[in-house]
Amino acid sequence: MEDEVYLFHQFLYPMNLFINKIINLLESEISLPPDKIGALLEQPPDNKMGDYALPCFSIAKQLRKNPQDIAAELSQKLVPNDTIVQITATGPYLNFHVAKPLLFRTVLEEIASTGASYGNSLIGKDKTIIIDYSSPNIAKHLAVHHLRSAVIGNAIYNLFKALGYRCIGINHLGDWGTQFGQLIVALKRWGSNFAITSKRNSFEEDSTKQETLTVNKLNELYVTFHKEAKTDKNLEEEAREWFKKLEDGDNEAKETWQHFKEISMLEFDRVYKRLGITFDSYAGESFYNEMLDDTVKRIKDSGLTEISEDALVVNLEKFNMPPCILRKRDEASLYATRDICAAEYRKREYHFDKMVYVVGSEQRLHFRQFFKVLEQMGYEWVDTCAHADFGLVKFKQGKMSTREGKVILLEDLLEESYKIAREIIEEKNPDLENREEVAENVGIGAIIFSELCTKRVKDVLFDWDVILNFDGETGPYVQYTHARMCSILRKYGESVTTSVDYNLLKEDDEIVLIKQLEGFPFAISRAADNYEPSILSNHLLDLCSTFNRYYQHHRILTDDNELRKARILLIDAIRQVIQNGLSILGLKSPERM
Repeated sequence: MEDEVYLFHQFLYPMNLFINKIINLLESEISLPPDKIGALLEQPPDNKMGDYALPCFSIAKQLRKNPQDIAAELSQKLVPNDTIVQITATGPYLNFHVAKPLLFRTVLEEIASTGASYGNSLIGKDKTIIIDYSSPNIAKHLAVHHLRSAVIGNAIYNLFKALGYRCIGINHLGDWGTQFGQLIVALKRWGSNFAITSKRNSFEEDSTKQETLTVNKLNELYVTFHKEAKTDKNLEEEAREWFKKLEDGDNEAKETWQHFKEISMLEFDRVYKRLGITFDSYAGESFYNEMLDDTVKRIKDSGLTEISEDALVVNLEKFNMPPCILRKRDEASLYATRDICAAEYRKREYHFDKMVYVVGSEQRLHFRQFFKVLEQMGYEWVDTCAHADFGLVKFKQGKMSTREGKVILLEDLLEESYKIAREIIEEKNPDLENREEVAENVGIGAIIFSELCTKRVKDVLFDWDVILNFDGETGPYVQYTHARMCSILRKYGESVTTSVDYNLLKEDDEIVLIKQLEGFPFAISRAADNYEPSILSNHLLDLCSTFNRYYQHHRILTDDNELRKARILLIDAIRQVIQNGLSILGLKSPERM
């Protein structure tokens, strides 16, 4: 039985030895399967309380006893052994203390043997997750307000990939809708001097025209349209007519729209490459256009629809929500129609086990409506869909609006961060050989980390002085800590070995560090379960903080050869875990800064 449990939990838990020993102890007292017991275990916030804990709230109903009484009784019944050396009760928690030298050996040897894959697991083996993220509108610049979805979605993708899932990253481009009717009208009215081409990566000047059409020019046309529409009420109706033509396959409308898309993708590719973000699919709203009629027919046939103010809707009043509009009076589709159609297609195409939409908190109602319609259509798999919402990026000038022309371009933001990082590095380390590359890694990493170190639902206040601080809770701080450890290893100048005396690692900070290293796989799992990259970011910050305190108070390269080898093994393990964590978050790990 013990071997079977061990193998089963090796599949689920990176640090399986101790968890499975605890499970074996508990099985005789708790009538739960091994996997259920293992899922209940957690790590106490203070390592002095214990190394693992069973919160007895979760079994109080089953045992029909007070959680505190359960913990006290189990602490008396369970017999410690060579691995689990002490079992104590603290209120409703049953705490397990493990043999520290064995723990240290297990953790450090596993990191040394697995390297870049430490923290990974097979929890998601044979499972597929779709992450829908970024999803900008074409014909517009990628701006600061597009940043959060892109980097949060990329981190969630990497988290689930580390757990063994087959990940499908989809950039659901906003390439359909009335706004493209608006742009066609604007181009026809005020853009007759622009040359356009539909060939991506091949923009040749038309000698009969004055200017090549670019995303910047499209933005100017977009702003002009909304400015003029304030006084010319016919413009909006004309735009709706052109979008209806586009939906109906009109050649002129379709060709012009294709120009918009190709121009946009050039800029998107450039910015995504700089952020280190890729996608498996760019199937946007337009991809589903020819499928929409079938989707609407299925919803109608299910008896869910009605006509309200000349629009086709699903009445959601009994769920305390406004109606979900499927077709407007002009028969044009809306976001909800296309999202329902896309969800159906993705289930058929990918057979996903989970699907996560990384979209701002302002769209909460949309997703509640959209998911509710799927539920009413009888799709039980809607329970596997989630909206991972997030707050805004805020600047001193307040919320930005594309319509008003007030927007900070993402590319400009990345370039500014690179320049500031380069200035800081040139001041701190002017002799650094690859300072351009390091400045890029630090500058871009600073922006990414600033988006991932706070809970995603919170708004982010953008402050250069904070984001690029090498001493604060920032990306550069974590990267600099990594570089510091690389420097120590270079000074050591010998191979790192696991043949060390683990009993020598007994300082309080050494114990905390190893417990934090042990907790790294659990941080990945918790971050994925909650679609919350900040759990991993903060784990890295805590690890760096503990290391820097340890570094200030203890010599690593001590004259004691055996102690030096043990501490170097610890340092190399910390370096590896920081590198692994930064990689999941989408940051590089410079070896020199």
